[in-house]
Amino acid sequence: MTDTMTALVCETPGQLQIHQRPRPADRPGHLRVRVAAIGICGTDYHIFGGNQPFLQYPRVMGHELSGHAMADSTDGRIVKGDLVVVNPYLTCGDCRACRAGKPNCCENIAVLGVHTDGGMAEEIVVPEGNLYPAGDMDARAAAMVEFLAIGAHGVRRAAPAPGSDALIVGAGPIGVGAALFARIAGARVTLRDTSADRLALAASIIPDAVTELVSDASDAVFDTVFDATGNIGAMNAGLSHLGHGGAYVLLSVVKGDLVFADPEFHKRETTLLASRNATHEDFRHVMDCMARGLVPVDRIATHRTSLTDAVADLPRWAEDRGTVVKALIEVA
Repeated sequence: MTDTMTALVCETPGQLQIHQRPRPADRPGHLRVRVAAIGICGTDYHIFGGNQPFLQYPRVMGHELSGHAMADSTDGRIVKGDLVVVNPYLTCGDCRACRAGKPNCCENIAVLGVHTDGGMAEEIVVPEGNLYPAGDMDARAAAMVEFLAIGAHGVRRAAPAPGSDALIVGAGPIGVGAALFARIAGARVTLRDTSADRLALAASIIPDAVTELVSDASDAVFDTVFDATGNIGAMNAGLSHLGHGGAYVLLSVVKGDLVFADPEFHKRETTLLASRNATHEDFRHVMDCMARGLVPVDRIATHRTSLTDAVADLPRWAEDRGTVVKALIEVA
């Protein structure tokens, strides 16, 4: 093994290059992982486009990861060669949120591929506690656990009752994930988007969901509304779709101010929930649902490429994501 590895580096906004970089150094309490598959996230597209405020260039992107452990873990959970799912949220363990069992909103969180170099490379070194044995999954499915856990976490926060009505606004990957896990929880699901192509893809993944173009949407109200648009205007408008006594869940995070009319907010006795990242419990729930055949992995994974070809493919997909649910880079 040489002292260097291949990595896909975002040098500056709009500029991707393949580099030979030094392999990451070993660290106590960490395991070296040979990366197998990488999901391309909306965050990666934003980094490429220069619209992500929380990083410095150059950056090795990639936080939706699976790979093979290159050594045994000290606690015996993982054996060399095991396929693992990577939890990319590096937390301090000491802040108020971590002590309260909410590491997903750690005050000092660092996310692989955003605050520190990520997994668009041949290898990465990760804390042992952030690695989960993937069992019988393949590498592609294991790399999709993290993005699905985002939606699953929002659904767990809202706890929609079986038979209740849930609206998901935004049919991108996170919205599709939220819709899928709301359906698994027993809710009746409606998906809205401005793109007929995205809605058609969502319908292929969740056939019994109702899909509506925003321009044609009815005036119906819902017990739970999830915003996954990444658009502050849509986030401000979402309250109008919520029924009295309902919960409004914001999966999106964008710059801007949330502005609601207090009488409208108050008369509904609205429960307003932000949903950030995911926890170990959410990862395990997604993996369990995958094992039970409740997640149509083959329909979610719409595009794939290699580390080298991603130099051309990622910019192309960033320009037109209407037919992309989840694109993956296959490394090994």
